[in-house]
Amino acid sequence: MANIKSAKKRIKVTETKTLRNKMIRSKVKTAIKKFDAAVEAKDKDLAAACLKAATVEIDKACSKGVYHKNTASRKISRLNLAFNKLA
Repeated sequence: MANIKSAKKRIKVTETKTLRNKMIRSKVKTAIKKFDAAVEAKDKDLAAACLKAATVEIDKACSKGVYHKNTASRKISRLNLAFNKLA
């Protein structure tokens, strides 16, 4: 356990940021799961809506620094590929 005041603060800040990052990652995962379910059901309209929602969530996560830009790009690319295979 830290004894120095600044070290205690860093621990607290790190916990807060970790929690925030987990929440954002969870939103992205949920959006991707909804999209995958729509693709599995072969529902093109629902898949299109879920694709848009998932893309927005991934872009938000990237802009907040939760995901690296290449990781976000790769995830979006894979979703688009799955959607295009559906069509």
